[in-house]
Amino acid sequence: MDAVRVALLREVLAGTEWLGATRQFAGTLRGSVVSYGGGLLLVGTEEYEPWHLAAHLVDEAAWSGTPELSPTLVRHAARATDPAHLAVGLGRLSAARRGETLLVVSPAGPGSGLLERVHDARRAGATVLALDTGDRDLAAMAHESLAVPQDTDLDLDTVQHLVSAAAGENSLPAPRGRRRLRDRLSRLADQLTSPPPPRW
Repeated sequence: MDAVRVALLREVLAGTEWLGATRQFAGTLRGSVVSYGGGLLLVGTEEYEPWHLAAHLVDEAAWSGTPELSPTLVRHAARATDPAHLAVGLGRLSAARRGETLLVVSPAGPGSGLLERVHDARRAGATVLALDTGDRDLAAMAHESLAVPQDTDLDLDTVQHLVSAAAGENSLPAPRGRRRLRDRLSRLADQLTSPPPPRW
């Protein structure tokens, strides 16, 4: 979807909650990766790999001069013989560390195996963001989530376009205001349960 189509879509959605919600989510995404200097991991489910979102984020990273938005696509069925940018497997989630950002895209529930890996990444200090259709377990694990219910007029693919376009905008609103108590307690619990950094 090109910039003209995104602009038209935004006109159609003017006055709905979606423009604000996608911009806020994109602001959180951008703020997280820019403040760390990169480290964006993008993963889907076993049945759905977010190739399209990965490509759009790469484009937005180049157009906006924000290379931190360029993701590493983590794949369930990655093989060593795949090209380097497609050969990153789920083991990368186990190696996620504090400061990195994990964006999970799940149109039909992430499954217990992926949830375990997401939980491990979060415990190691990664910021977890979720774009999904309302999975409670994933939402509880995510620092920020944007749910696209299946009974709405929009689909998850369209929302991904809006998020990637908003993430590349150079005039995003500040992604964070005062955090909710739940968010602050969650971050404190993460810090208390995360392993100590290695000493070299």
